[in-house]
Amino acid sequence: MPTSSDPDLVDRIATSTGLSPAEAARVVDDVIAFHAEPVEDYVRRRHAQLKTYGAKNSEIFARIAEELADRVVAAPKLTERQLRRLVYG
Repeated sequence: MPTSSDPDLVDRIATSTGLSPAEAARVVDDVIAFHAEPVEDYVRRRHAQLKTYGAKNSEIFARIAEELADRVVAAPKLTERQLRRLVYG
């Protein structure tokens, strides 16, 4: 199965989890895609998700700011105003 994943990483995941190489490649590709999501898209997606569950904007923007700081490749520190602009334009 052709993949854009690092073959050594796919082999390591397959070996350590018992997944087939094709399954491991899909997992690696999914994780890479998740972490490659642009900050703007992440903020909009998370805002919509949290809004669905009834969270208020002040809670949502504080939570998103915390989440961004904890991402593997940390996003730049954004103020609440910047987060609002990403969502509402």
